[in-house]
Amino acid sequence: MHVVAVLALDGVVPFDLAVPGQVFGVMTTSEGVPLYEPRVCTPPGGAETSGVLGRMRVESPYGLDALAAADTVVVPGHEDVRSDPPPEVLDGLRGAAERGARIASICVGAFALAAAGLLDGRRATTHWRYAKALARRFPEVEVDPSVLYVDGGQVLTSAGVAAGIDLCLHLVRRDHGSAAAARTARRIVMPPQRDGGQAQFIRHEDPPDGGTALQPTLAWLEANLHRPLTLDDIARQASVSVRTLTRRFGEQAGTTPRRWLARARVHRAQQLLESTDLPVERVADEAGFGSPVTLRAHFARHVGASPLAYRSAFRARS
Repeated sequence: MHVVAVLALDGVVPFDLAVPGQVFGVMTTSEGVPLYEPRVCTPPGGAETSGVLGRMRVESPYGLDALAAADTVVVPGHEDVRSDPPPEVLDGLRGAAERGARIASICVGAFALAAAGLLDGRRATTHWRYAKALARRFPEVEVDPSVLYVDGGQVLTSAGVAAGIDLCLHLVRRDHGSAAAARTARRIVMPPQRDGGQAQFIRHEDPPDGGTALQPTLAWLEANLHRPLTLDDIARQASVSVRTLTRRFGEQAGTTPRRWLARARVHRAQQLLESTDLPVERVADEAGFGSPVTLRAHFARHVGASPLAYRSAFRARS
């Protein structure tokens, strides 16, 4: 069975700590056999949760030695990101990585991974509020504050709070395919894959013309992804000028119309590659890319893989 060690550092965020258990703990075969064994482990002396819900003691039969027996190690967020974890924690993380364990962080858990040197030379993310602090403290890390998670192969990082669920579902997809991830997502009442990144959460002020003004346009775009749409087409549908359309997308979607459309088309192509046997040429047409060459270019930019490689990895498995 795949063992997932969840490292509870002192000041651990309760929600982050619960996420791996919620996702991996409900994963079973069609016969009901568990596929993962989550194990909460703590440093010597134990740990307490952060003060969000008041201080609570984390009691576990597993210590840092659990890292040595884990297939995946998850480091949830914790409240003190200004200080490095104890040396024995960093040694445990390095040792787990050296023997090939998969290492993942939720929210500011990335600071612990960076302190252990596991993010040096890698692209990584964390909660957008702490991205600049991570980049300042660890200049060897390429910090991307715009995404929900970064899959670096053996080492993965995710953004704030709920993005930890996105990352854990992604790991289920990697291990058991998209159908298993979708089944798990339904169990925890969560979309199998959310669109967009942290940019949609960074703005706090209300846009001047109301937060729902863009929604009908987005729905129309989703229904017309297969069409060769221009900015003028979209603005005409929204009954606004191209300038106003671009401003609304920046305020309410955190991106430009073209980038939103490209990402939506990539997502449509992902769905088709996962759930159908359509040839790549047909997938390109259905998703609105027009040609396999254009589809492959956008796939490389957004997904980091070719359409065929993606289908091979994530085609729904029985």
